[in-house]
Amino acid sequence: MAAISRLTLIRNPERDGERAKTAAEAEADLRRVFDDVTAAVRSAANEEGISFKAFEGLLLSHAFALARAAVVLFLVLCETRVATAYGSSVERGGRRFRVAPAQPRSLTTMFGVIRYWRTYMREVGAETRCGFHPLDVVLGLSADRFSANVLSHAVRLATKLPYEEARSIMAWLVGAVPSTEVIEQAVLGLGRRTADWFLNASAPAGDGDVLVIQFDGKGAPQVTAEELARRRVKRGKRVIGACPSPRHRGRERRKRHPKKPRRKKGDHSKNAKVATGVVMYTLRREGKRLLGPLNKWVYASFGPKEHVFEVARREATKRGFGPGSGKLIQILTDGDTDFALYIKRYFPEAIHTLDVMHVIEKLWSAASALFREGSVELTRWAELQRERLYDARIHLIIDDLRQALQVTAKTGLGNRGKRARLVEVKRYLEDRLELMNYKELRAQDLEIGTGQVEGAMKNVIGRRCDQGGMRWIKERAEALLQLRCIEINGDWDRFINKVHDENRQRACSEGLRIRIQEKTAAPLPVLLGCAA
Repeated sequence: MAAISRLTLIRNPERDGERAKTAAEAEADLRRVFDDVTAAVRSAANEEGISFKAFEGLLLSHAFALARAAVVLFLVLCETRVATAYGSSVERGGRRFRVAPAQPRSLTTMFGVIRYWRTYMREVGAETRCGFHPLDVVLGLSADRFSANVLSHAVRLATKLPYEEARSIMAWLVGAVPSTEVIEQAVLGLGRRTADWFLNASAPAGDGDVLVIQFDGKGAPQVTAEELARRRVKRGKRVIGACPSPRHRGRERRKRHPKKPRRKKGDHSKNAKVATGVVMYTLRREGKRLLGPLNKWVYASFGPKEHVFEVARREATKRGFGPGSGKLIQILTDGDTDFALYIKRYFPEAIHTLDVMHVIEKLWSAASALFREGSVELTRWAELQRERLYDARIHLIIDDLRQALQVTAKTGLGNRGKRARLVEVKRYLEDRLELMNYKELRAQDLEIGTGQVEGAMKNVIGRRCDQGGMRWIKERAEALLQLRCIEINGDWDRFINKVHDENRQRACSEGLRIRIQEKTAAPLPVLLGCAA
């Protein structure tokens, strides 16, 4: 019955006695709530045995009530000013609007739900009878029924936590919270604005002398076709009282779906889609040392690998390290052959360095093929090759691998696997000789490891998108991933302010009701074809 009464109140406000408050009435309500707060404080202070913890909890609810009354007064005063400025008719974009009866609206703010009235401007001669609310346009209120701050905080939490946890934590801090569905739709809506943000964001100030760029990849589990089909099946109406226990409802639901085949031993596949990430920062030279990192910037995408290189090239040029600038650029990767191809295409002037830890892991793999696991000989051989690696004597490492292949028989227990491992390591080194000049790089105090990007990918993708039970649709994961990058880069407030100002400007110029939430995700990024 409560839901029916609420619906009636919204649809028939005049019949149920609801009307717009005057400024005097709103101000009187504010004063009354303030008096209630004062009385509550005096009463609590005179109460024997009260603790500050109890008083603080009591005051919080009164503070929210006071804030809601202040918001209502603010909206009433603004409505008076805006309605007077617009008059009885207005033209926008070649369309003519005339004033219509004011309409009520419920708005979820940081302090709870409030109710206010605002003038409606209806389009003259339009069959659809569309229009706009001047007060909402002037104040930048979207058609989402949530304030920009509520959606911003909810989405910001969602970039760090699962949707349900973000909603739960937000409920501890604010007067009213959106549902998980609203939070996800807000993520998809704001995710559509991230490409424009990265394209037009200004370069940081105070950059160093050397630009370091690191690339890496990280997978996130994706939903399978069977799981996706199951999600999209239209749910039937639930019969009230048919199965009161959640345990039995779960059993009935599982019976409706076919059993999954048992995984084979060693099969840990998560149907992962790999996102490519880049970390960019500069180093400032002081004497023989390079200090930093400065202005660290992170970007990741589930789009094509080459797209990330296009973005990196654009950002490097924006920061003053464009083609022909003469400035030093160092790029570090894990040896991915696609990365090497794109580096030659987009950064032909850069120093390409292979992550030293990947090489050391390969050397230990070769050592385990030659000596017993855990033996002193294995450690001694691996440490010798490590010293040679840092001393730019890689040809000696390759010679040892070649000799090891010659003395390892082609037949015998386990020899086939040992030889395959030795051949793999030998080819890995031979194909990347020009990327392992670690002695000279260390002399110049340049980077030799990809720890920055590996840590960033674990943080950006792993901590948010690769948790137990998560299955993503890559387009939806892309929206969240891009927003998470903006948050990690420390640009969240500037991004939200930009989106809000653009929506407000568009609403004012076109007379539109702007909505932030979207039910569908934007497509993945495509290549722009802007090679260096």
